[in-house]
Order: sequence, then structure tokens, then C-alpha cells
Amino acid sequence: MKQYSRKKLDLTGQRYGKLTVIGPAENMGDRTAWTCRCDCGAVTVVRTGHLRSGHVTSCGECSATGVAGLTYVDGTCVEMIQANTIRRNNTSGVPGVDWRPSKGTWRASICFKGKRYYLGSYQVFEDAVRARKRAEEELHGDFLREYAGREKTAGGS
Repeated sequence: MKQYSRKKLDLTGQRYGKLTVIGPAENMGDRTAWTCRCDCGAVTVVRTGHLRSGHVTSCGECSATGVAGLTYVDGTCVEMIQANTIRRNNTSGVPGVDWRPSKGTWRASICFKGKRYYLGSYQVFEDAVRARKRAEEELHGDFLREYAGREKTAGGS
């Protein structure tokens, strides 16, 4: 079992992207959390690890530029979804599809707005890929279309 430090850092007053820590919040499970104010004025609660790693840089209700100039909306990186990148540790060649040797199945999953959705386990690789592609269209497709509409409106077009 992993052990976590019992020593609590005081992040009050520190900035992480568009967030300023205004004080401690009630823990989220066994993780320390902080109440933060976004530059847009919204108040949100974020886990320490997400603040310090740069995974959360805004309230999620406004657009924000985070790590390496990436655009995050509702906690989701727009450029990563658009690029549909395959991570270095991916062994199937398809994002969100991995082999479960202990079960002898292919597992399909997708992450969106900070939550992982398990799409099922499949005996046939192509079935897992179809499940992943369907979820990409349902979740990411609508999100990207909405984002493009917001950008057009903000740009004055």
C-alpha cells in the first residue's frame, strides 16, 4: 500500500495558472484539497497534486492556457483531443485501448473533463476500437464543435 506524506504544505496565496489558493478545503477522499479563486472570479476546490502538477490551471468554467501553452476548457486539453495523440506507453496503437493479459481481453476507455469512462472489455480488438471511436465522437466531437463555436464568437466572426 502506498504511503502519502502526512506533512501538509501551505499553498495559501500561491498561484497556479489562473488560480490563486485562498485557503485549505475539506480533503477529497484521502487527498488534501485547496479552495482557489480563478482570475474569472469563480471559486473552485482542487487537489494539491493537480495544482502542483499543472493539470488544473483554471476553474474549468473559463478557457485558460496551461502547461506549455495548451488550452484547457472544463479541465480538458483542446489540443490533445484535436491531435488525437497516442501516448508513448500505448501498446495497441489506438488511444484508450489496451490489452488486459490477466483477463485475455481488450479494454476500451476514454478520459474527458477529468473523469475516466470505462467503455467495456472485448474479446476482439476491432470491437474495442469501435467502442473507443464511438465515445470519441460522442464526447470529444460535441466538445470540439462547441469550442470552435465559442472561438468564432469570441473572435467576432
